[in-house]
Amino acid sequence: MTRGVRLAVLAVLVTVFAIGCAAGPKVERTAVEETIDLSGRWNDSDSRIVAEEMIQDCLQRPWLSRFMSAHNGRRPTIIVGTVLNRSDEHINTQVFTKDLERALLNSGLVDFVASREERRELRDERVDQQKGFTSAETARQMGQEMGANYMLKGSLNSVRDQISGQYVVLYQVNLELHNLDTNRKAWIGQKKLKKVVSRSRWKM
Repeated sequence: MTRGVRLAVLAVLVTVFAIGCAAGPKVERTAVEETIDLSGRWNDSDSRIVAEEMIQDCLQRPWLSRFMSAHNGRRPTIIVGTVLNRSDEHINTQVFTKDLERALLNSGLVDFVASREERRELRDERVDQQKGFTSAETARQMGQEMGANYMLKGSLNSVRDQISGQYVVLYQVNLELHNLDTNRKAWIGQKKLKKVVSRSRWKM
């Protein structure tokens, strides 16, 4: 390759690079509910769909009507505990637990109490209100918290099978509802989600 050809190739590459840099990223707004799966990994749509389907199944089971019959129609109070990430991906399980909380609360069939971390902040605020800066009429009193009847907890698991250019990943979410008085399991739910991801063998 002659020196002139090398310079011409270099000039073309510099031009392409400059155009690419000048173009900048392309940003498109989309509906939050729209399912967009770019990588094949667990995403926000998976979290929302699985949470809604599992809570719907949970609230249709006999434990709810039995509790309400035994307590003169009173709704049970639930707290969401820990959901462990046992998959081979880095997953922020707090997104999933918040989806579970929203589905429970929005059902209108149960009462819902704050998590352990949230309760600490709320208690600190009540303690602060007792220091004399808040009027006695509006200061919240200690010892008025509502205790939960049940705790929902579980795990998120995955199994991956892979060959060149393609892989299949199975996500399995296990949830259990525990009676906090007796430690008995009132409900066990399981949801599986399978994805097939193919990648082009030719890369630009």
